[in-house]
Amino acid sequence: MRIDVITIFPEYLTPLELSLIGKARREGLVDLHVHDLRQWTHDRHRTVDDTPLGGGAGMVMKPEPWAAAFSGVREAGHAELGEDVEPLIIFPNPAGAPFAQATAQEWSQCEWLVFACGRYEGIDERVYEHLADVGCEVALASLGDYVLNGGEVAVLAITEAVVRLVPGVVGNAESLVEESHSEGLLEYPLYTRPASWTDPAGVVREAPPILLSGDHGKIAAWRREQSLARTAERRPDLLAAGDGDTQSA
Repeated sequence: MRIDVITIFPEYLTPLELSLIGKARREGLVDLHVHDLRQWTHDRHRTVDDTPLGGGAGMVMKPEPWAAAFSGVREAGHAELGEDVEPLIIFPNPAGAPFAQATAQEWSQCEWLVFACGRYEGIDERVYEHLADVGCEVALASLGDYVLNGGEVAVLAITEAVVRLVPGVVGNAESLVEESHSEGLLEYPLYTRPASWTDPAGVVREAPPILLSGDHGKIAAWRREQSLARTAERRPDLLAAGDGDTQSA
């Protein structure tokens, strides 16, 4: 998978060199490129924003550097992947569709993703129109109903959610099947050794005995029940949006 990120703060993306994402990059599973939008400006101040037409607070990102950036990134990507491969261009945006585990799963199948990190009040609307006219697929993604200073934090979160689903990135692929949201449910409670633990207050806390039974069928059923109960308590909206099996629980 190739990933390009366009931003005015390239250093914001340095965490992508760490942990499993960094390992995936070093092993060649992910080819990630971070670009400074200002390299596509042509004035001595490297200007990327201007005041909004019609008045109003804040600044709006100019269309010229963005159009040039997309052109340059696409050219580089085509040289590597071929002219017939086009990227999915993703704009983190509070007005976008909610980003969910199903979205991460879908995007993990893409050969090429380009993230555009907006700042200030946003990006000139004509950039989206231009991309549609030149045949690019565009997606706006929201992490939630709140506003961030820019798209970089969202890109970090989305990239981690997507890349960890790329085959080979997570060592134990079975762990991806049982985690939260993999079936539209929250994950069941987790325990490890010791089975009997005395906490700092002197209270003895026992792990559920069924986990020590060795009966994997009963353990699986218990975990399913716990997932349903936890989802009903913490995220009933997920059950309402689920299938008949989860709704009946």
